[in-house]
Amino acid sequence: MKLSRWFLPETPDVLGMLVAQSKVSIEGMEALIRWARGDDDAADDVRDCEHRADQHKRELRFALRSSFLTPVDAEDLYAMSERLDAALNQAKDAVREAEVMGMAPGAAELEMAGLIAEGTRHLAEAFEGLAEAEGGASAAPIPRRATDCADSAIKCQRKLERVYRAEMSGLLDEEDLRELMGRRELYRRLARIGDTLVEVAERVWYAAVKEG
Repeated sequence: MKLSRWFLPETPDVLGMLVAQSKVSIEGMEALIRWARGDDDAADDVRDCEHRADQHKRELRFALRSSFLTPVDAEDLYAMSERLDAALNQAKDAVREAEVMGMAPGAAELEMAGLIAEGTRHLAEAFEGLAEAEGGASAAPIPRRATDCADSAIKCQRKLERVYRAEMSGLLDEEDLRELMGRRELYRRLARIGDTLVEVAERVWYAAVKEG
C-alpha cells in the first residue's frame, strides 16, 4: 500500500455517479417519447424517473462534500448534475402542463421529444468520456470523446430549435384560441429542455478544457 493511502480518504466515484444519473435521465426522456406517441401511462414513468434522478443528484452532492479530490472540478460536476436534473424536471412539468390543459401531444411534440432523448444520450456518453479520460492516459490535450459527444448533443438541440420555430410559425394560422395557447406553451416548454441540455453540454466542454 502506498504511504499516501494512509493519509487520504477513500474517493467516491463521482463521475460514475453522474453517469448513473444520466442513465435515469435517458429513461425519463424515452418515457417522454412514449408519452408523445400517445401512451398516457408513460407520464407516470417520466415522473418516476424524475424522482429517481433526484436521488442520484443528492447522492452525488453528498459525495462531493466528502471527497478530498475529484477527477473533474467539483463545481463543474455539481453544475452538470444540477442542469441535467433541471432538464428532466422540465420534461415532467411539460407533461403535467399538457395534462392540465387537456392537450394531447402530436407529431411536433413527438419529434421534439425524440431530439431531447437523443441529446440526453449524447450527454451520457460525454460523461463516460470524461470518466475514460480520467482512467487512463490520453494523447489528446482534452478528452475528445467527451467533447465530441457534447457537440452532438448541441446539434440535436439546434435541430429542435428549427422544429420549434417551424411549429410556432404554423400556429399563426390557428383560429382556435385554446389550441393556439396550449400548443404554444407546450412547444415552449419542450424547447426550454433543449436549452438546458445545451447548458450541460457547454459545461462538459468547460470542464474538459480546464482539466486538459
